[in-house]
Amino acid sequence: MAEAEAAQLKEEGNQHFQLQDYKAATKSYSQALKLTKDKALLATLYRNRAACGLKTESYAQAAADASRAIDINSSDIKALYRRCQALEHLGKLDQAFKDVQRCATLEPRNQNFQETLRRLNTSIQEKLHVQFSTDSRVQTMFEILLDPNSEAEKREKAANNLIVLGREEAGAERIFQNNGVALLLQLLDTKRPELVLAAVRTLSGMCSGHQARTTAILHAVRIDRICSLMAVENEELSLAVCNLLQAIIDSLSGQDKQEHRGKEEALVLDTKKDLKQITTHLLDMLVSKKVSGQGRDQALNLLNKNVPRKDLAIHDNSRTIYVVDNGLRKILKVVGQVPDLPSCLPLTDNTCMLASILINKLYDDLRCDPEREHFRKICEEYITNKFDPQDMDKNVIAIQTVSGILQGPFDLGNQLLGMKGVMEMMVALCGSEREVDQLVAVEALIHASTKLSRATFIITNGVTLLKQIYKTTKNEKIKIRTLVGLCKLGSAGGTDYGLRQFAEGSTEKLAKQCRKWLCNSAIDTRTRRWAVEGLAYLTLDADVKDDFVQDIPALQAMFELAKTSDKTILYSVATTLVNCTNSYDVKEVIPELVQLAKFSKQHVPEEHPKDKKDFVDMRVKRLLKAGVISALACMVKADNAILTDQTKELLARVFLALCDNPRDRGTIVAQGGGKALIPLALAGTDVGKVKAAHALAKIAAVSNPDIAFPGERVYEVVRPLVSLLDTQRDGLQNYEALLGLTNLSGRSDKLRQKIFKERALPDIENYMFENHDQLRQAATECMCNMVVSKEVQERFLADGNDRLKLVVLLCGEDDDKVQNAAAGALAMLTAAQKKLCLKMTQVTPQWLEILQRLCLHDQLSVQHRGLVIAYNLLAADAELAKKLVESELLEILTVVGKQEPDEKKAAVVQTARECLIKCMDYGFIKPVS
Repeated sequence: MAEAEAAQLKEEGNQHFQLQDYKAATKSYSQALKLTKDKALLATLYRNRAACGLKTESYAQAAADASRAIDINSSDIKALYRRCQALEHLGKLDQAFKDVQRCATLEPRNQNFQETLRRLNTSIQEKLHVQFSTDSRVQTMFEILLDPNSEAEKREKAANNLIVLGREEAGAERIFQNNGVALLLQLLDTKRPELVLAAVRTLSGMCSGHQARTTAILHAVRIDRICSLMAVENEELSLAVCNLLQAIIDSLSGQDKQEHRGKEEALVLDTKKDLKQITTHLLDMLVSKKVSGQGRDQALNLLNKNVPRKDLAIHDNSRTIYVVDNGLRKILKVVGQVPDLPSCLPLTDNTCMLASILINKLYDDLRCDPEREHFRKICEEYITNKFDPQDMDKNVIAIQTVSGILQGPFDLGNQLLGMKGVMEMMVALCGSEREVDQLVAVEALIHASTKLSRATFIITNGVTLLKQIYKTTKNEKIKIRTLVGLCKLGSAGGTDYGLRQFAEGSTEKLAKQCRKWLCNSAIDTRTRRWAVEGLAYLTLDADVKDDFVQDIPALQAMFELAKTSDKTILYSVATTLVNCTNSYDVKEVIPELVQLAKFSKQHVPEEHPKDKKDFVDMRVKRLLKAGVISALACMVKADNAILTDQTKELLARVFLALCDNPRDRGTIVAQGGGKALIPLALAGTDVGKVKAAHALAKIAAVSNPDIAFPGERVYEVVRPLVSLLDTQRDGLQNYEALLGLTNLSGRSDKLRQKIFKERALPDIENYMFENHDQLRQAATECMCNMVVSKEVQERFLADGNDRLKLVVLLCGEDDDKVQNAAAGALAMLTAAQKKLCLKMTQVTPQWLEILQRLCLHDQLSVQHRGLVIAYNLLAADAELAKKLVESELLEILTVVGKQEPDEKKAAVVQTARECLIKCMDYGFIKPVS
């Protein structure tokens, strides 16, 4: 019984194969294989399934099936040839050659086998030639690079070629096999910057995606040597070595996500020891005086990126625990560095902030209270040991460390502020005669007054002191910082107009002074940064932000600072822009609760008149005119741990506010805003990614995708837009995402395939059922574009779904736009698939009535699409055509076809006439003279 069923399934498979339905054929052969034990039948089924694999380009599966057929019958010539074809496509030319050689032996007169034999022989010879020529090219490159007398131009060309070769898997392997690592070490020994850079970049390419090769390279070059190269002053070289170390870490930890085959897959390497050694060396770099500021920054960047867990759902945080136990004191030493003290390590503007961010990430990565308690004790012990009544420098470092921690994990910083003597030492340093003491103390007070309760405490105890320092000091650096402290205290009430800390007009005066310093290019960048910090607090006041956006020189000065190498300014600039565009979250005010609060004499937040929509729109216009997009694009590109997820969220909020008016979106695209939004939508906080995706949707809905997202970037836009098709998102986000996807799906088949692969189709279908007219319309228009794709058509052809029924019923909707989109989708489906023409008549009894209504529609575009559907049905099947002719449709076609075609109706009349001609071809009607 089973054998008979297997034979029947084989015949079914053969029929499917002849009809070119290879998936169905594969399914039939697979079912038959489960039912039979007959060796001859098994061999035939495997051989036939291999043929299906070749047709569907599943070459690995085809080769495996052919091998099983050959295992049953070693002289199965069809199986041998099919395996040969599959192996050729897989690049295994030598194995393919052996198979076709056996075929030619079995059938010497077969011209096809002889031709394949010649072709494969030629391909193998060419491959060998390329391989040997690559080896000789590698040797020549090293000879040129290691020859001190070679010309500079030749040397530069050889270096670039070597880097390119190292990035390709085949090239990297050739370099490695030809003693390349030893020769690259010789290049490192030359100490010539351009040769060292070329060697580092080549090694970086060779380490990407190959664990075994990476391990060999790491042991040959040695981690201490790599770290010493990263410690140099040369920024370009330091960054290149950082990229090399990142490639090594990715390969060793399996983060490269590359598939390994053959020998590489078979190797099982214990990489934990190497990874721990890299972490130890990076921590040692932090406190070494021999390391440059650039090198220290790169070490902090690597620790920030690789030590804390990327996903808190992963249980193992052993790397963080190791760094806390062995390196937290070293990180605290960096945080506590004061540039004006003689003992200071070499730093850049970003070093201390990077260390604060690392402390924050490590603290957030701890899993339980005992781990956090241990972390706090190390910090307390470190700071307590620094306090020394005999050594003022140590006290300054202790307060600077607290200040640095306050910029990281704020809860921990607050606990440390409560330590005995910390606040007293801050106040004592404020009163010191040394400018460095005042500088550190004022910065610490600024960071300490982040919460309203603490700000109120400092207003009571420290404002007089800050004002006194402001009046008496002649040092501009201290003056600006003191002013920022006053700014921060003045803005402690947030956007609440009724909760002002200072007298009316005081915040405007402070802001005016900040803007003055910001525009003064004679002051150093680090000090002007504090002016932006002050504005970040003060712009919570609507009067201040309104004045600021009208001061174009001040705005442009801030944008220029955002583009400098000092990345510590990013958060302040982003905060200021969020305040200016009112893109922060505002709690909804419920009138009943307001009345209740007033009755119980509770404070009720008040909105400033200048925070109303008209004023916000005006500020957005001014920001765009001042060139805010180019500054934002530059900020997004910062490849630095200082560009935190929180900063990315702020930037996404600003972009969304700027994109609100459709008329401004062309300006945003022209200045590179579309490209800048993509990374914000792919990485960051959940809120930030949604905001950036919404901004992308707004741009994608109205812009030409080829201009807004040039090149391959357009494919990266699809996933963020699809993420907005979620019931947790609001209706506007759903609607604009659908509009964006409609625009993208109308561009190319490749984009439609990308949308399909991101599993957007079920979501689009769901929105076609929506009660909301605009959402249903947008989803139907998107589906109208998507049905051009073969994958989507196959889903409509599949049994057991109501997709076609839904589209037919939507053609009968009262909404003209929904009708137009649904009729367009149905016209394309029935034109592409004849089976759907027959299926359409079975999905609902109302199909004919709906079709007739379409053909008589007032709107010409809907009528034209209805007539196209009618033509597709007539052309699909004679029986179906007869059914249509017997209905009232013939009368409708005759009436429309007899009209005089003017310019607007030409397409409609022409299609109706084509329908009538089709009926004449069948002989259902005859022409009247």
